[in-house]
Amino acid sequence: MILHIGNGKTVRKKDIIGIFDFDNVTVTAGGRAFLSRAQKESRVSVADADIPRSFLLLDGEKKKESRVILSHISSLSLGARGEEPAWGEE
Repeated sequence: MILHIGNGKTVRKKDIIGIFDFDNVTVTAGGRAFLSRAQKESRVSVADADIPRSFLLLDGEKKKESRVILSHISSLSLGARGEEPAWGEE
């Protein structure tokens, strides 16, 4: 099914590799390097114009082309939304 990530945008749950807290990841050199490389490779998109609180790592259409989406919704909230069964899911 789908997960609402902010500003009316959604992603397919089956494409989500992980949901990460933006502040926790960006304090590490490895986290900053990962996001910087993804941005240079044009794999980062923004769900909304607010300050990002989380990011989602999504499986790409092709191997090794994962996508990153920044969201103003906290990783805890997105994770909780992902755990809730969507309408029509069992």
